[in-house]
Amino acid sequence: TVLETEGLVKFLADAETDRILGIHIVGANAGEMIAEGVLAVEYGASSEDVARTSHAHPTLAEAFKEAAMATYGKAIHY
Repeated sequence: TVLETEGLVKFLADAETDRILGIHIVGANAGEMIAEGVLAVEYGASSEDVARTSHAHPTLAEAFKEAAMATYGKAIHY
């Protein structure tokens, strides 16, 4: 983690299939999450696929999982 509290991760997913169409990542150390987003898009993952994978706590990657969960109304810390 870093001592920064500002930033966001946002998933854009198809409403019918939940397939990830794009991801916005803004904030300190956002570059650390880009690889996971690229992998998800490249392999045609759904936001639920990403949300069901383990993301350690406390880490920046938790924001990635949380954003994936938010696309289908299951965010915990939103």
